[in-house]
Amino acid sequence: MVMPISSGGDHAAETESTESLLPKNQHRGGDGDDGGDDFHGASFAGAVFNLSTTIVGAGIMALPATMKVLGLVPGLVLIVLAAVLTDASIELLVRYSRAAGAKSYGRAMGDAFGSFGRGFLQFCVVVNNLGVMVVYMIIIGDVLSGTSSHGVHHHGVIEGWFGPNRWNGRFAILTITTFGVFAPLASFKRVGKHASTVMVPHLFLFSLNILLIISDSLRFTSAVSVALAVVFVVITAGIAIFKLARGHIPMPQLFPDVHDWPSIWRLFTAAPVLVTAYICHYNVHPIYNELRDSLQIRPIVRTSLLLCSAVYITTSFFGFLLFGDATLDDVLANFDANLGIPYSSFFNDAVRVSYVLHLMLVFPIVFHALRLNMDGLLFPSARPLSCDNRRFAVLTAALLAVIFLAANFIPNIWDAFQFTGATASVCVAYIFPAAITLRDRHGIARKRDKLLSVFMIVLAVVANAVAVYSDACS
Repeated sequence: MVMPISSGGDHAAETESTESLLPKNQHRGGDGDDGGDDFHGASFAGAVFNLSTTIVGAGIMALPATMKVLGLVPGLVLIVLAAVLTDASIELLVRYSRAAGAKSYGRAMGDAFGSFGRGFLQFCVVVNNLGVMVVYMIIIGDVLSGTSSHGVHHHGVIEGWFGPNRWNGRFAILTITTFGVFAPLASFKRVGKHASTVMVPHLFLFSLNILLIISDSLRFTSAVSVALAVVFVVITAGIAIFKLARGHIPMPQLFPDVHDWPSIWRLFTAAPVLVTAYICHYNVHPIYNELRDSLQIRPIVRTSLLLCSAVYITTSFFGFLLFGDATLDDVLANFDANLGIPYSSFFNDAVRVSYVLHLMLVFPIVFHALRLNMDGLLFPSARPLSCDNRRFAVLTAALLAVIFLAANFIPNIWDAFQFTGATASVCVAYIFPAAITLRDRHGIARKRDKLLSVFMIVLAVVANAVAVYSDACS
């Protein structure tokens, strides 16, 4: 899940992008709804909940496939190491933001590298968000209409219910989803209690009313996101344990099969997926700004990373244990056959449909951030986007069209992760915080900080460059 960052150069967009992202403790005074609000700061639990929701996104579905590439033991170890590296990069980002008095990631980059640095960060956020939206739509297509891998077709939910026909093919499903679900949800100019929309056909009013209920409370949206992730983990773990107890699961691959240079290069293709799985840096500042005690940000980040690492390790371990070498890039597509347990069909559909609903609920929040930052890049001096219906409608339609076309032509989420994870995501997560530290405009960097920053940049550039090369060759 991706939240907005401050826009570069557009004060109005920046104001919109810094709305409160956390549940607030309120004390209402006066009569009725017009009473005043006294905000006492966000709680520790609320901050952990929100940051965890930011971290756990579509990347969780590709993690079992990384176990197939890396082997179970190295794969689980790298999940933990990625969390440790993410914690270090966030610590550097927060420390230098505090020294610069920066209230957003964009301002921290602006302090270190000027308007160019701030604009480059915004560009990377746009690319990252666009990639995330494409992954969401690919997953929805895989789940509802099915997907093929190595000549084997894995039928989707609707295809399984009604049989294959022209109306439940991938193009048709994504077309219906785009116009019937995403278009009305994307018509909101703001995501929050006072959301407003542009003019849409009456056919979409039902979808809009549903989103009004959901967007009224970020706490509810976050709860649904985390709950659906937990449902997926619990069902997957339960099925794997049940089959393991009956002796129906063979010994998993513990280490990678390395026998030539191409097999070595292929190991690096897991790097962009791990980067994307933990990226949350653009949401740290809004959370930090809302805390009662700003010193809590460190334990909040570590608690969230610990929680998400546990979810990722459980998903990767049991997902790969359950499907083994047959694990697909999108593990949800594996839930299309008889799992060898009672009520297998019910559990298959429950896992897939619940996560598709989760992606649809998260879509307007991610799209809001994408549109806001894209507008800041293209029209830095224009009036606020929410005040210009024509610009709002054209930008919304253009972004939806790009996402739709990309989801139809990109074959799977693995390729999408290779591009976004190895370019924009790795910059936002590791390279930019390390570069801010090496710039050290405020003279607070220790030798250890600079060595860590150099290590992060070299590791990020080399691993992801090799990943792109390997994926392109294969």
